[in-house]
Amino acid sequence: MPLCTLQQVRFAGMAACVPKTRVSNLVDCKPELRPERQRLVRNIGIEFRRVAQSWQCFSDLAFDAAETLIESLAWQRDEIDALIVVTQSPDYLAPATAIILQDRLGLSHTTLAFDVNLGCSAYPYALHLLGSMIASGSVKKGLVLVGDRSSSPCDPLFSDAGTATALEFDAAAAPMYFDLNSDGSGHQAIILPVGGHREPVEVQHLIPYRENPQAPWRRAVDLVLDGPAVLSFSTQRVPLAVEKLLDYAQSTKDEVDYFVFHQANRMINETLRKKLGLPIEKVPSTLRDFGNTSGASLPVTMTARIREPLEAGPTRLLLCGFGIGLSWATCLVDVDGACFPEFIES
Repeated sequence: MPLCTLQQVRFAGMAACVPKTRVSNLVDCKPELRPERQRLVRNIGIEFRRVAQSWQCFSDLAFDAAETLIESLAWQRDEIDALIVVTQSPDYLAPATAIILQDRLGLSHTTLAFDVNLGCSAYPYALHLLGSMIASGSVKKGLVLVGDRSSSPCDPLFSDAGTATALEFDAAAAPMYFDLNSDGSGHQAIILPVGGHREPVEVQHLIPYRENPQAPWRRAVDLVLDGPAVLSFSTQRVPLAVEKLLDYAQSTKDEVDYFVFHQANRMINETLRKKLGLPIEKVPSTLRDFGNTSGASLPVTMTARIREPLEAGPTRLLLCGFGIGLSWATCLVDVDGACFPEFIES
């Protein structure tokens, strides 16, 4: 979509929740794999991951984040007009997880509730979606719940997380600026090829295999990720998108307090930082401690790394998510007086 501006939308608060279980990529693996894992950790920058219990869904983490945020804001539940869940880890194929969470959270029957299927670029999309409803006047207060349960015992990249963000109408709020993009020609770069209607799950899809004796074991139902394609896409598209949005908003890099990028891996994120000429202190990272938390990585990083500065006073943030789809989304948001509860472990 074209660059756009949302008026009269206030960023009211945010909460993030991760599982208590912390897994080490270096320790929690077979001894014979440790030399390979050491090289991998040096390259991707992910030493620890958060992994949900077998009974724990993304919605359980998002519920805890939303409950904490609602109570911290002292919002009345019948005031919340919209609940939007952005995830690729729904409780069921049907009904929508947002409908279930509307009931669990005790929200009114008049609450608009629906799901959106999106991963790495989810957070700016979510802010724009709810923000557009508020800017149009149809919604006064709303929540977006963003995250995934995407960890796997054998995968050293992904972690689980659920987050909640509150937006509300405020005539005096600073403008929010957005740039949202998609390129479906690259959809096979990050894909779960089995499990949808195109190729339903069958018994053979659950049997582990490896393509050669040196390759890791995998199943047909596991995520396929084309690393070189994702690296090329990210490092080409994202810097241009950041520069374009700053130019549109008539803002400079010096006027932005923090640049928060999707936590993909160290190689991608360091390349982005250097291409944009950004100082390390302006680019917070949670890769080492939390890994890649998919669509939740922006709010997880904001909560875990810059919560105190965000609560202290006016802060200008440039948020950028990119990946599955392929898709990339950037927004420029001014945060002032928002509520940021402490990091939640569930």
